[in-house]
Amino acid sequence: MQHATITEASFRPEAASALEAGVHPVHRILTPFPVAYFTGALATDLAYWRTADVMWEDFSAWLITAGLIVAGLALITAVIEVATGRQRAAWARVTGYVLAVLLALVNIFVHSRDAYTAVVPTGLMLSALVVIILLAMAPTGWVLTSSRHVGADT
Repeated sequence: MQHATITEASFRPEAASALEAGVHPVHRILTPFPVAYFTGALATDLAYWRTADVMWEDFSAWLITAGLIVAGLALITAVIEVATGRQRAAWARVTGYVLAVLLALVNIFVHSRDAYTAVVPTGLMLSALVVIILLAMAPTGWVLTSSRHVGADT
């Protein structure tokens, strides 16, 4: 029986950085999810406004909570990527994203109230404002960092 000798155990592509290897920062994967959750919360707020069915209020609260959790994870991963020096912060996008997350945090406290006033009009307006801020960021993407390499995609 013959044995093979392995001289190199590296399976990574020959690249100087993760971006050159085609690996994208983790927060780029996470940032679209809160946008979808917060947009869903706006839709369920509108449904509650039209029907006054408590089920829609509960859906809104769950969607906002899920959006806040994933947004927090996205912000943590973006901070780690900036702190390790792999990326640099795109401050205009970070400011818009953090503003939307803070408004969503206020929104979940508004949604925690009972009765019709939990959604109409304050909760509905906050949900709409969060979605408007996030959609205003859409042309540049919801990416919170940009590459340190000149000519690399953001």
